[in-house]
Amino acid sequence: MTAISLTETKPIEMARVALRAVWIGAALAICLPMHMLWRLFELSSPWPRFFMRVAARACGARVKLIGKPLRHEVFYVSNHLSWLDILVIGGLTGTTFVSQDGVASWPIIGRLAKMNRTIFVSRSDKLAVAEQIANLRDAIAEHQAVTIFPEGTTTDGRSLLPFKPSLFATVVPPPKKLLIQPVLLDFDHAGKDLAWIGEETAPENAWRVFTRKGSFEIRVHFLEPFDPGDHPDRKLLTSEARRRITAALSATLGYQVS
Repeated sequence: MTAISLTETKPIEMARVALRAVWIGAALAICLPMHMLWRLFELSSPWPRFFMRVAARACGARVKLIGKPLRHEVFYVSNHLSWLDILVIGGLTGTTFVSQDGVASWPIIGRLAKMNRTIFVSRSDKLAVAEQIANLRDAIAEHQAVTIFPEGTTTDGRSLLPFKPSLFATVVPPPKKLLIQPVLLDFDHAGKDLAWIGEETAPENAWRVFTRKGSFEIRVHFLEPFDPGDHPDRKLLTSEARRRITAALSATLGYQVS
């Protein structure tokens, strides 16, 4: 897909876009002031999590939970297919995410990401890695669940890229007692075709999602957690997390993923 062309969009597709936009807008209109009210009284706000859950459903995602997500003292490690991953995992757990710094400047999305305490990292500034790790360790020390996508980019869900070990330094050693919980996002066939890959831009991918007919299933497998202390080297830790997700992905696909 190249540039979005409204003249080539069918009326029914425009209707789907409008319906989903109204659905998400209504959820935002409720959740945003309630979130600000909770924050005003220094309460733990459930509203970002509620908004992400509604937004994922509005986009057509039917989320099926498999396994039991840890709620506290956890560092989630997940494969990555789409920007929908954040809505899905966030809606289930309320976790904080690590995201590329470019997202911070996105209209609306950037603001919402900041409200959810997203930790922005730079892919190009290698000198900032130490500061980014320190920010992650601070978040964990404040009892926040944190999620990373160590592939560094997205796939179509039929394979798994090498994991980048840099952010695993956050938990070697961990700033407090916690467990690592690998997560497998398993989109059905229709969902895999919506994966954000190649040269497609974020607006183009969002347009495909919003104009698509019907819904699709996303199965979220929360795998068995493990103690990072059992793998005190970040490369060993990275390898173990990837091994577990690879095994789960291979089982769902019915063939061995390397």
